[in-house]
Amino acid sequence: MKPPVTRREFLTASAASLAGLALGAVGGPTVLRAAEPRYRTRLSKALTVNKPTEAQLQQLKEAGFDGVEAGIQSPPEAEKCRAAAERVGMKIHAVLRGWAEFNSPDAAKVEASFRVTQEALRAAAAYGADAVLLVPCRIGGMRVPRPWEFLIEFDERTGHVQQVVAGDNAPFREYIRAHNHAIDTSREAVQRLIPLAEECRVAIALENVWNNLWVTPPIFRQFVASFGSPWVQAYFDVGNHVKYAAPEQWILTLAGRLAKVHVKDFLLNRSDPNGEGKFVNIRDGSVRWPVVREALERVGYNGWMTIEGGDLSPQEHARRLDQIIAGQ
Repeated sequence: MKPPVTRREFLTASAASLAGLALGAVGGPTVLRAAEPRYRTRLSKALTVNKPTEAQLQQLKEAGFDGVEAGIQSPPEAEKCRAAAERVGMKIHAVLRGWAEFNSPDAAKVEASFRVTQEALRAAAAYGADAVLLVPCRIGGMRVPRPWEFLIEFDERTGHVQQVVAGDNAPFREYIRAHNHAIDTSREAVQRLIPLAEECRVAIALENVWNNLWVTPPIFRQFVASFGSPWVQAYFDVGNHVKYAAPEQWILTLAGRLAKVHVKDFLLNRSDPNGEGKFVNIRDGSVRWPVVREALERVGYNGWMTIEGGDLSPQEHARRLDQIIAGQ
């Protein structure tokens, strides 16, 4: 992984991007040459829409979006949505499958989660999408460290957690046990899904979203990388991770494993003893968006930036996302 951008590198890059125009060679005719673009990576704009219609897609295109992320539909319905998107020049780039219960003690729930994920992969193929967002499971109901208390050490081979805080870990023994069980059961289920993902040419894009699992960048990367498959990648949600670590740390750590990015913002409440806060519209929270943009550039991420949630109009969402993409 490349080191984080230093302040000097950032200022140098910024100065170069403001150069504007430069003169041609001395002694020859004066030629105006456009300055190098500030960013070489290209980011596309999307919103989440459960079942996109042609009229809806047309409205979003007029607002400035390039595509959408859709919900699970039957393959025939997904193909109709794909045709509608193609008619208006839009792309359905991913499927939002969401929560699964691969760590459930109920075998029927595990199998039901497995079947729904299969449906999501087949829907993605019919949409013409290349990824399915999957949250493998969640744990809770026991004592969990507060966000700033986490100091996770884990086995690099198995991913099993060995400690979660500095000092005495006895109060978190049940949490560590549940975490390791979730790792094993999730890995088993995702491993079973890889052949279908390869057949559909659709990546399983894993996300951890307030499920008390993989809450620091290194352990999440280890879990994603442990499959050793190009069909298992990471889906990073910027706003979901603010209370655990700065988003840019996640991006830099996940370099090379990053399939998609969800764009959300979260406003930290510094006075909250539990380190919580609330979700807000993008650019209204605690995310340092210019730093996030530089991190995406550093890891060479060329892909989709999909807004999830918020109560702004499509036009205002697009305007704010344009600012983020421009590094503002």
